[in-house]
Amino acid sequence: MTHAGRDRGGGDGAARDPLAAYRGMRDPGRTPEPVPPAGPLPEGNDDTFVIQEHHARSLHWDVRLERDGVLVSWAVPKGLPLNPKDNRLAVHTEDHPIDYGSFQGDIPAGEYGGGKVILWDRGRYELEEWTDREVKVVFHGDRAEGRYVFFQTRGSDWMVHRMDGPPFPEWLPLPTGLTPMTATPGPLPSGDRRQWAYELAWAGNRILVAVEGGRIRITDQKVRNAGAAYPELRAMGAELGSTVCLLDGEIVALGRDGRPDSTLLRRRPARDSAPGAKDLREVPITFLAFDLLHQDGHDLTGRPYEERRQALEALGLEGARWGVAPAVPGTGRDALKVAHGLGLDAVVAKRRKSAYRPGDASEDWILVTG
Repeated sequence: MTHAGRDRGGGDGAARDPLAAYRGMRDPGRTPEPVPPAGPLPEGNDDTFVIQEHHARSLHWDVRLERDGVLVSWAVPKGLPLNPKDNRLAVHTEDHPIDYGSFQGDIPAGEYGGGKVILWDRGRYELEEWTDREVKVVFHGDRAEGRYVFFQTRGSDWMVHRMDGPPFPEWLPLPTGLTPMTATPGPLPSGDRRQWAYELAWAGNRILVAVEGGRIRITDQKVRNAGAAYPELRAMGAELGSTVCLLDGEIVALGRDGRPDSTLLRRRPARDSAPGAKDLREVPITFLAFDLLHQDGHDLTGRPYEERRQALEALGLEGARWGVAPAVPGTGRDALKVAHGLGLDAVVAKRRKSAYRPGDASEDWILVTG
């Protein structure tokens, strides 16, 4: 890294043409990325940045700082950390042209960095220190805000650390070690029907899914290595991008008639190794989320069920192997009728104003069979 005090017009090699590596990796006839010809670099104030969400072979965020007429770049696999206790890998990559700061689009498959590029944030930064091994900046963007340091560890591997405290006073990291809230068996609740919402009891495998940095972590009390057991869900993390959340839901297997089939689900081996091609083909699974416990630093467990449900539906969980479990409108008897039509035995009545109490069997959730 040669940006501590580089001469724009002198020196040799990369100092004469800092974009030589960038051009050597790209064919302007095959990629929509800007590929400027060799020549004088633009003059600037060295105070702008851009962050691009890059859905390449693996999701990452490209953090780029304007410096000496180019964008000095790091690929950060999980994005900038919000927790000052969480250092994250930041791989120093080739310098990019200034014009790349406005680029978003699709890099064709087979080309270097092939995949979708999304303009995630841009703004200005204050420089505190810039050496060959350490860069300290303060970001002022719409989404990236705060004081960070990038520091070299070895080779092209750097780390990035948040030097400020959390982004807002009530911010909490994604929780670990929670166990699901469960329902208490009982009859359909009586009283004001507006107090209760109804969901189907899917008779699947109950799991919690934590999403952070475009990656997922699955907790299944029946499966020790659930991340390996359900590889179909990995793409859900990439689809959610920078969203940080904790989802509660069920793994279900749907038969050829589109109905949940618990017998079919039992054919999916619960083991540490990933399922084989035959398992994936013959027992395709779907994750149906029905609660949202944490979102972007906010603990939602103390909020009413109806608020959590509204936030869950706003996430846009719509994929080939995941979605939001539908709520059933109407009365409890209406919900049971829908359940029976799908071959299910039960529904769950949930008190609309109830909080989520991890690990508790609560009468705010009633498992109704009939």
